[in-house]
Amino acid sequence: MHLSESARAVFDVLAATGAATRPQLAAGAGLSKPTVSLAVAELETAGLAACSGTASGATGRSAAVYRLGPAAGAVLAVDLGPTRTRVRGCALDGTLLAQGDGSRPGAAGTVREVLRELPAGAPLRAVVVAVGDVTARDREGTGMRPATAKAGPAFDAMAVALPEGVPVHLENNVNCAALAELHEGAARGRDTFGYLRIGVGIGLGIVVGGRVLRGANGAAGEVARLPYPWDEGRAPGPEALERHMGARSLLRRAAQAWQDGDGARPRTTKRLFALCGQGHATARAVVASHAADVGRLAAAVTAVLDPGLIVLGGAVGAEPQLLPGVRAELARLSWPTEVVSSEVGDSGTVAGAARLAVARGIHTVTGDPAGSAVRGRP
Repeated sequence: MHLSESARAVFDVLAATGAATRPQLAAGAGLSKPTVSLAVAELETAGLAACSGTASGATGRSAAVYRLGPAAGAVLAVDLGPTRTRVRGCALDGTLLAQGDGSRPGAAGTVREVLRELPAGAPLRAVVVAVGDVTARDREGTGMRPATAKAGPAFDAMAVALPEGVPVHLENNVNCAALAELHEGAARGRDTFGYLRIGVGIGLGIVVGGRVLRGANGAAGEVARLPYPWDEGRAPGPEALERHMGARSLLRRAAQAWQDGDGARPRTTKRLFALCGQGHATARAVVASHAADVGRLAAAVTAVLDPGLIVLGGAVGAEPQLLPGVRAELARLSWPTEVVSSEVGDSGTVAGAARLAVARGIHTVTGDPAGSAVRGRP
């Protein structure tokens, strides 16, 4: 789609604000009022902007209010989690249009449900799919099937549900969650921090200067690949640190520590932390040991990045009872660094993916890769 430079600038302002009068568009885009009038007319003709009513100004005069038009379309964000699939459909101004939640094997059905709820006739501009372990060559896709080596069968099934020809972009799920923390979670107001996810697996989202650091291969933050262990007589193994710190290993250690008088062994991490909160001695000891492990990983992150802030997320990492032990171990091993629990919870990944999808969708309309910086989006 070819738009004039002024029309692209006005579209960017509408996408960022959701609604604006012509004077507001002129101020936001840095254009004269006559130029804005021409740009608005161009966007209206293309169906990319529409008058949605009037607003009274300070002088009592009414001014037309403009919003994105139906041809601006929508985007889709998909979080293919270990067990759940979360999907959001959004307008290009970030407005939530539809959402769904289902099992990972049922990803295609969840995507279809959300697509059916989007406005009829609205073009789907972009899809961002959050998965684990994405490299640079996996990230970009055209049509329905980008590189899927790291995404697996659930992605293949989901891709079939997408309209033909829609750009599909893979993104690391931890990076998406980090973006959610940056814009609407525990890292608001901080432009540099680390988001450390501890759950079934482990991962690190690195935000520097308000942007996610991806690295030369798109694999920055893959802390699962850190060498572990470093003991004499034991050589580090591939992803051995993740196997040690993941939720399954935590439950195995809990089972090994359980005593005859401790009652039923916890079969989920949620139950383990519930027992810890109730003062169960063995559960408290297991959680304290795990918190120390997480604190050591946080110390490694701090030594390399000096992020100033570490946000703990994931099914295990976000547990408040982990926080004191992590803080204590990090303080023992490194310089002062703030550690807080995630505020976005399970919805963080799809929320971050939606932000990326909106930025991608706007780019398909304006063709302006710098527009995301103007809008304050990733």
